[in-house]
Amino acid sequence: MRLKYQLENFRFSLVFLVLMISAIGVLLVNSADSSLMKMEVFGVAVGVALMICVSLIDYSFILMFYRILYLINLALLLAVELLGHAAGGAQRWLRIGDFQFQPSELCKIVLILFFAQYIMEHEDTVNNWKTIVKALFLFAIPTGLVFMQPDLSTTITIVVIVFLMMFAAGLSYKLIAGVLAVLAPLGAGLVFLGERYGELFLTDNQYGRIMAWLHPEDYPNTVYQQVNSVIAIGSGQLFGKGLNNNVVGSVKNGNFILQPQTDFIFSIAGEELGFVGCVVVILLLLLIVFTCLSIGRRAKDTAGRMICVGMAAWVSVQSFVNIGVTTGLLPNTGIPLPFVSYGLTSLLSLMIGMGLVLNVGLQRK
Repeated sequence: MRLKYQLENFRFSLVFLVLMISAIGVLLVNSADSSLMKMEVFGVAVGVALMICVSLIDYSFILMFYRILYLINLALLLAVELLGHAAGGAQRWLRIGDFQFQPSELCKIVLILFFAQYIMEHEDTVNNWKTIVKALFLFAIPTGLVFMQPDLSTTITIVVIVFLMMFAAGLSYKLIAGVLAVLAPLGAGLVFLGERYGELFLTDNQYGRIMAWLHPEDYPNTVYQQVNSVIAIGSGQLFGKGLNNNVVGSVKNGNFILQPQTDFIFSIAGEELGFVGCVVVILLLLLIVFTCLSIGRRAKDTAGRMICVGMAAWVSVQSFVNIGVTTGLLPNTGIPLPFVSYGLTSLLSLMIGMGLVLNVGLQRK
């Protein structure tokens, strides 16, 4: 059956928000490292084209292949373990000639699609232990492979995304309360053990960053990047120092922040665009999240609703973690700011996800 989309159902507001936040990202990446601007503009152009193309493909048709997508995802993650390119103490990339990409970013969108279909097929038994255990098993395999790269931040993001999808599907409050009653003391115990014996089950890099966050005075060489990030954000004051400025006292210009174009792009926003610019970035991300949820409320079926919930969770959780790291509220961990940080795999994956959300909106009830 050929679908007849109606133009008035196309959420141009979401496209506008994505274009706005991506444009800010291009400006900030250019300010952080001008040599990357052409590639970032190319990524945004390709991403927008992908978003529009995917928005015209029936997501129900894509979900017919959800098992195949899951297996391809596992194959890519296994390839990273066996053949992956290592950098910065982690093995997270696959390289083909001069081109490299990060399968863990693709893993997010694949798992959103997979569990959207899984939840729809089991929506009447979502609180059944058999359904939950099966979901945990299917979820644990790719998540474990991501954790082994090692990529703790992406692992945590994926865990929260899938949990929020299950919660939105109607997971029992009693079941959640029971799990939290067990996890709360367990989590406290893990924090206690992690502080003393974390080197036994965490990498040296992960353990050092957590300890530096808990006891910054004892780890000045590890925590300096977050300290400089906070200084940069504060120095921007209300309106910032301006993009591509030549201010001698600039933290960015003094090269006191490593990789400012990726994980610490928000510190560039704080220093050069000030408090007002930071608020604009956060508001745009919030509006994208709310628009995804708004589209999901009118989805034609459970799978469409779960896709929107998953994308909203992805943008919100990853934004929270990134901004939390750059402001010193969370331990330092490498995770990009959605649509803003440099990284083509992350950007294109997010654009594909937004295209799926737009298609859900085209088929609303």
